[in-house]
Amino acid sequence: MDQTLKYLREILSNYTDEHHPTGRHIYRKLADGDFHSEGDFVRKLTQNEIEFLNKILPNEIKHAQEEQDDKRAYELNEVFELLF
Repeated sequence: MDQTLKYLREILSNYTDEHHPTGRHIYRKLADGDFHSEGDFVRKLTQNEIEFLNKILPNEIKHAQEEQDDKRAYELNEVFELLF
């Protein structure tokens, strides 16, 4: 699993409770899948999963920037751009 997907898996771990069934499903898909790149992963997402990520990623990218974690912000932005 590449670093971008590791960052995505890490943030998705915050969305695996009973209030976020879509987040939990995406997390499992990512953890159980054998994705070699973020492109491979994004191509396997449903429309509902894409919409969920479109909602959470801007806040997660902003948080990474506020923490001056430029690498994480960049990697998460890579996934966000592929969703369109």
